[in-house]
Amino acid sequence: MTTTTNGHMDGGDLKTKFTLKDAVVENLRPLRVVVIGAGYSGIGAAIRIPEKLRNVELVVYEKYEGVGGTWWVNTYPGVACDIPSHSYQFSYAPNPNWSNLYAPGHEIQKYLQDVAEKFGATRFIKLSHKVEECVWDDGQKKWQLKVMNLVTGEVFSDSANVLITARGQLSEPRWPDILGIDQFKGKKMHSGAWDKSYDLRNKKIAVVGNGSSAIQIVPKLQKLEGTTLSCFIRSPTWISSAFGDNTMKDLGMDPKVTEFTEEQKALFRSDPRALLKFRKAFEDFGTSLHNSTMAGHPMTIEGQAFFKADMESKLSARPDLLAKIIPAFAPGCRRLTPGRGYLEALQQPNVTTIHDPISHITSSGIALATAEEKQHIIDADVIVFATGFQACTSPPFPIIGRRGLTLASRWSQHPDSYLGLAVDGFPNYLMLFGPNTTIGFGSLNRILEAQVDYVVSVIRKLQKEDYASMEPKPERVRDFVAFVDAYFKDTVYLDKCKSWYRSEGGTGNRIVALWPGSTQHAVETLRSPRWEDWMYEGADKSGNGLRWLGNGWSLTQTEGDPSWYLNPEEIEFPWDDKPEENPKYKSKPWSH
Repeated sequence: MTTTTNGHMDGGDLKTKFTLKDAVVENLRPLRVVVIGAGYSGIGAAIRIPEKLRNVELVVYEKYEGVGGTWWVNTYPGVACDIPSHSYQFSYAPNPNWSNLYAPGHEIQKYLQDVAEKFGATRFIKLSHKVEECVWDDGQKKWQLKVMNLVTGEVFSDSANVLITARGQLSEPRWPDILGIDQFKGKKMHSGAWDKSYDLRNKKIAVVGNGSSAIQIVPKLQKLEGTTLSCFIRSPTWISSAFGDNTMKDLGMDPKVTEFTEEQKALFRSDPRALLKFRKAFEDFGTSLHNSTMAGHPMTIEGQAFFKADMESKLSARPDLLAKIIPAFAPGCRRLTPGRGYLEALQQPNVTTIHDPISHITSSGIALATAEEKQHIIDADVIVFATGFQACTSPPFPIIGRRGLTLASRWSQHPDSYLGLAVDGFPNYLMLFGPNTTIGFGSLNRILEAQVDYVVSVIRKLQKEDYASMEPKPERVRDFVAFVDAYFKDTVYLDKCKSWYRSEGGTGNRIVALWPGSTQHAVETLRSPRWEDWMYEGADKSGNGLRWLGNGWSLTQTEGDPSWYLNPEEIEFPWDDKPEENPKYKSKPWSH
């Protein structure tokens, strides 16, 4: 063997030892990608992956009979978007036809169905298919899956080069661990598993919980014919004004009239600029609320005073209730929920509020642990558990990574991750809407879109550069956890409240659900991946890490436009004379 002075093989030896890969430099190596879940993020992935990647075989498994995730599961009375609907949609699929500023749940599900159909995502989605197990095969560098067809009962095997979970955080109901829950002989329902066929009229209904779902449910049930409600309220909570009220006033609209007229919808359909202006007004306001998440910030203090005065006004006739329901913690520590009609419903003659802890459930109702330590039973025909979801946990099926480690075991203390997207020890496993990726205020959907774009970049890197696997470095996962902990110590989220944002079932000292920053902070973080934070295994067996460069040809020479770089839309033109004063980039000094 002939070598050069620096120890490298010379050209003659390379000619005998190294062969070019017979592929263009784009290197469209075939990959199979499996996505689990067809809610917002799963639909987004099913749109962007086939749009931006080639030679990728994609399948999306969804266990329910329809798409929509949270909006397919949640069908309880009063279910609706609690932020302006125009801030709760895909940026590339604006809907001019919302019936209400706070769209009802069925309308959001229909929107997601329509978007999936419009952009061709439905051709990849297999409904009524439940994933039962995912195991990393280190020999084949693939995920091995077991999937059940819920229609036929057949269980079959599948495999994937890349596994993506897009299961969301608000789709797996969390039933409370209350003694005797299985002894109740009446009707049990969870807000996330509603039985629409059951007639609730003329029933004694117990509602357990006072979170976002209960706040929407109670006003609807209270108005039903012949109902009596017993509302079990253990924790105080802030009831805010609707998030869009101020913006509606700024736009010259009446905040009390949230329904859109046919004329307004026709304007949005015919004038995209009017629709964009409307959308941006609400989006900008959501961004402005980020200061209110900072402990002790003037906006936080002013907001708390405003909400307290508003609640005192609405509960002026019920000082007993007022003393029980207004919290000492800062607004936002628990998810802040607009509750139009909720406080009013609690004061109606057919509603009783109960603040004693629940001892157990009997065959006929709920037994209280009263201060007098005397058992007192609240009779009920129906118990509605508005007790939230299994948020920020591993999926309800085993995900088994390297060396047999399960994700559930890895996350037994708290869910750690790299940017909420990946976990070391679980190669080629990516998460959409994973831990630390939701938002207290701002646009969640924009974060989900940024995550999808990031995932597309990871798949493209695996494909183009001939990597068999990628996973984040353990030290970068630790770094992100440290960053998350440091960020939240000065926020309202660690005030003295119980919240699904937190570890240990809502009482821990770690925030595991929220992104550590604003929406814009998340989008900028995810916009340009730091590939040095990842570990790689090569798929090419030659030992040459640049064999993916191929045969010297580009796909653009045989397909598409070989001089694409001359097209005006591909060129970033500097401004004449003083490029730094170009208004297009004046407020954005970074390169896009």
